Formats: sequence, structure tokens, C-alpha cells
Amino acid sequence: MKNQNALTASNESFLRDLQLFCNIARRGSFVAASTEMGLSPSHVSKRIAMLEASLGVKLFQRTTRRVSVTSDGEAALQWAQKILDDVQGMADAFADRRTELSGLLRISTSLRLGRKHVSPILAMLRERHPNLEIWLELLDRRADLVGENFDIDVRVGEVYEPHLIAHKMVESARILCASPAYLERRGAPAELGELTQHDCLLFRGRDDRFGVWRLAGPDGEKSVKVTGTVASNLSDIVVQWAKDGYGVVMVSIWDVAESLRAGELVRVLPDYQQSADVWAVTAERLSSSAKIQVCIEFLREQLTCGPYALVTRGVGGF
Repeated sequence: MKNQNALTASNESFLRDLQLFCNIARRGSFVAASTEMGLSPSHVSKRIAMLEASLGVKLFQRTTRRVSVTSDGEAALQWAQKILDDVQGMADAFADRRTELSGLLRISTSLRLGRKHVSPILAMLRERHPNLEIWLELLDRRADLVGENFDIDVRVGEVYEPHLIAHKMVESARILCASPAYLERRGAPAELGELTQHDCLLFRGRDDRFGVWRLAGPDGEKSVKVTGTVASNLSDIVVQWAKDGYGVVMVSIWDVAESLRAGELVRVLPDYQQSADVWAVTAERLSSSAKIQVCIEFLREQLTCGPYALVTRGVGGF
């Protein structure tokens, strides 16, 4: 029994070291990983040195400015992630026999969607499953789900990566809007090509081609090259500029629903829109995880009809 207990402790320590190794590789920093895991930097360095000694390879190249994974470390990282996924998958396979979900969920999404909708929904999920640990990362770019070790990426727009599985959350679209004051001053465009003569407020989302708006209309999909004197990667800013009368904006319907209802913005060229459904994306190897499935279903339910739902109907003629 004593030897068995020692073996169990050794295995648990090895798994913790693998998790630590993956976190350092993802963060590119010993200090950031130690902070995230609640460990001291010296303890982290000691554990990685022990892991390198046990594997017989150097995992990281360390300089005063950065930490990078060596070629041997890249190979070890793939094994480490597979081992950790398999261990978690085994636990998840029996999750329906337990009354409570547990473990870490790593989720990424865009800034506006995360702050206004996903984060409060995840807080509600955590209340239902108090043994879950949730890490939410808000990014102004599209996440590398596998490379950055996320379980779920909640994103707007089509999913093109063949190795990912897309779960539709909400059907939505981007529409064109402007303030009544701007339209009174400059006039409303009568056709898509006239946008080239207007001030367009440029918002670059995580997957958008900057300065080119592609919209579907009566004659199919068309593109128009737009210009403007102000631009941002944060939709809050460009929406506020639009309300202040500085130009035309293209943004998700749920992002401007309140402003449309209040009359602060009105829809421009209502026959045109850009598909912008909301998806929860997972890697194929994670599709059987019970906690991920529960999280996705909860997100879908709450984004559709909960208190933090995305409003996509009944405003702006949509």
C-alpha cells in the first residue's frame, strides 16, 4: 500500500508538472504561469528543471527578455497536451454519474461579446456548478483554439478551420446604421456604391478585412471599399462615434439594438446585411467532454433567451 500511495503521488506530481509546462509554453513566461497557478517563480523553475531532467531534454530557451519553447519542447508539448486531454476526458466520460461538474474550462471570445454577455453568463454557470473553474480571456483577434489551449472560442462569423467543430449559438447579422443628425446633414445613401461618398466608421473585428464591407442584398453579395477618418478595433467606440453623428457604421444587430430602439441610430440601406452568426467553437478532440457540452448548451440557452441574451429580432426592421 505504501508503494502504491507513493506511485499515485508521483503520477499526480507529474501531471501537475505537465500542466505547468503547458501554461508556461502558452504564456511565454514563467512569472505569468506562476501567477496564474498561484505558485512562486522559484518553485516553478525548480519543477520545470526536474521535468527536464526526467525527460532528458531541454524544454525552454530562456533569455532575460523572453521564454521560448525548444524543438524538443514542441514535441513534448504535443505529448503533454494529449496526456492532459486524455486524463480529463476519462474524468468527463463519467461526469454523468456525478452530481457535480468539476475541472477547468478555458474560454476565449471578443471584447464586447465577452464583457456584456459571455462573462455574466459564465458567472451564472459557475453558480450552478461551483466545482467548475473558469478562465475567460477577451481578445481583439481570433484565438488559436488548439495552439493556445482553449476549450471553447465564442466567435462571430463563419468557422473555416477544418479541424474545429462549430456549434451555432445565435443567428445574427451585421447591419448599417447612422444617427439621425448625420443623415440629416449628409443625406441617406440610396445604394451601396454611395457609401464611398460617406464618412464610414471603421471597426475591425477579429476576422474582418479592414476597409472593405461585404454585404448581401437583392442582387447577391457585393463589396464596397469604404474610407473614414476615424477607426477602432473596439465596437463600443465606433458605435458611440455613430451616435455622435460622425458617420455610418456596420455592426452586429445585437450591438446596437438598444440604440435603434431609443432612436439614437437608424438603419441605413435596410436591404443589405452581412451574415454574422454567433458560434461556440471547440476542437474535435474535446467534443466528448461533459463540462464543455454543458457549457455550450448553457451559453446557447442564455444567449438566446436569458437576461444577457443577444437581441437580434424586432429592432431596425430586422
